[in-house]
Amino acid sequence: MLKTRIIAVFILIAAVLVGYFNYYSQTQPTSWAGKFPFKLGLDLNGGTHLVYKADVSKIAPADVAVSMDALRNIIERRVNAFGVSEPIVQVERGGVLGSAEAQQKLIVELPGVTDVNQAVKLIGQTPVLEFQTLNTKDLQAIQASTSTTQEEKNAAQAKLFKPTGITGRMLQKAQLEFNQNTGEPTVSLVFDSEGRKLFAEVTKANIGNVIGIFLDGNPISLPVVREEIRDGKAQISGSFDLKTAQALVRDLNYGALPVPIELISTQTVGASLGAAALNGGVRSGVWAFIIIALFLILWYRLPGLVATLALGVYAVLMLAVFKFLSVTLTAAGIAGFILSIGMAVDANILIFERMKEELAKGKATWDAMHEGFARAWTSIRDSNISSIITGLILYFFGSTSVVTGFALVFLIGVLLSMFTAITASRIFLYAVAPKRQNRFTTFLLSNGFGFSKNSSNTK
Repeated sequence: MLKTRIIAVFILIAAVLVGYFNYYSQTQPTSWAGKFPFKLGLDLNGGTHLVYKADVSKIAPADVAVSMDALRNIIERRVNAFGVSEPIVQVERGGVLGSAEAQQKLIVELPGVTDVNQAVKLIGQTPVLEFQTLNTKDLQAIQASTSTTQEEKNAAQAKLFKPTGITGRMLQKAQLEFNQNTGEPTVSLVFDSEGRKLFAEVTKANIGNVIGIFLDGNPISLPVVREEIRDGKAQISGSFDLKTAQALVRDLNYGALPVPIELISTQTVGASLGAAALNGGVRSGVWAFIIIALFLILWYRLPGLVATLALGVYAVLMLAVFKFLSVTLTAAGIAGFILSIGMAVDANILIFERMKEELAKGKATWDAMHEGFARAWTSIRDSNISSIITGLILYFFGSTSVVTGFALVFLIGVLLSMFTAITASRIFLYAVAPKRQNRFTTFLLSNGFGFSKNSSNTK
C-alpha cells in the first residue's frame, strides 16, 4: 500500500510539473521552454490558403503522380526557406488519373501570412526548366530566310523544337561559375541519376544538333552538341550579368518546377477569426472536462474522483505531446482531442462497472478491483484497436488537412488514454482504496458500486 501511494504521489507531482511546463512555455516565449510552442494551423492562427492548378497536359499519364509529388516537395522546400512556420502543401487529385477530365491541384496553406500578395510572392514563379532539341539544318534554313521578319523566324524556330523529357525535376543542383576566358558568369547544372542517363542518350542521338535550354518557355541558351555527355553536367551561358545569374542559381536550387502552375483561388483567414476559433475550441475543451468530471464524481464518487485525476494527467500529457512532437493543431484537431477525452472516460467506466459486478458477487474491495481491471482490459483493448485502425485509415487516406489533422490527434489521444486508464487510474485507485468497510467508505463507494449486504471489504 505504501509503495503504491508513493508511486501515485510521484505521478501527480510529475503531472503538475508537466502542466506547469505547458503553461510556462506559452506565457514566457523567450525562455528555454518557449522553444516548444503549440503549432497552430491556418484556421486557428490565421493565414492564407492558395490553390494552384497544375498543367500536366505535356506529361505522360504514368509520370503525372511522380511529377506532382516532386512539385509538392519543391514548393514546400521553397516556402520553408522563407521561414514560414508549419506550412501545409498537399496535392489534390480529381477525376481519373491520366484522363482528360483529371485535374491536378496544389493546395498551399501558410499560417501567419495574411497578406495574399506576400503569400503569392513566397511561392513565386519558380522557373520551369526544359531541354528541347532542334535539327541544325532546320535552324540554318530558318535563319537564312530573307522573306520573313526576325519575329517570324523566332516563332517558326520555336515550333521546330522537340521536348526531350529532361526537366527541372531531374535537376540535382545549380552552381554559379565564371568563364575562364571571358570572365562572364555561367550557370552549371548537375542532374540526378535519371537525368544523367537521359541526358547521355539525348546528346548521343543529337550530335551536331541544337539542344535548347528553356526557362519558363523562353530559350536562354542554344548550344550545339559536339559529343555525347555522360557525366550529366550542362552549362547555361548567355548574356548574364552577375545579379541575374545569382538569382537563377537561387531559384533553380529552390526548385525548378517540373510542371507549370496557375493560381486559381486565394482565401485569407484573419488573425481575429483564427483567435476566435482557438478560444472557442479551448473553451469547449474546458467545459467538456468539467462536465465529464462532475458526472464521474456524482455517479461514481471516490472512483469518479480517481478517474478525474487520471483524466487530468491524460490532458496535460496530451498537451505536452503536442509540443514535443510539433503537432499542428487545427480546429478539427481540437475536436479530436475533445473526442479522445470521452474515450478515455469510456475505459474508466468499463473498469468501474466490472468492479461493481464483482462487488455485487460479495468479493472484497481489493479482489474486486483486480478482477475489474483484468476483465475490463479485453474490452478496452478491442475497442481501442478498432479506433486506432479507423484513425490510421483517416490519416493515410484522408484527402484534406482537416481530416488528417483530426486523425493524428485522435490517434495520439487513443494511445495515451489506454495508458492513463490502465496505469494511472489503477495506481490512484489502489492508493486510496479503503481496507475496511464503514459508513463513510460505504458512502464513498456505494453509489456507483452498490455493495451487497454480504460483501466483505477486508483484504
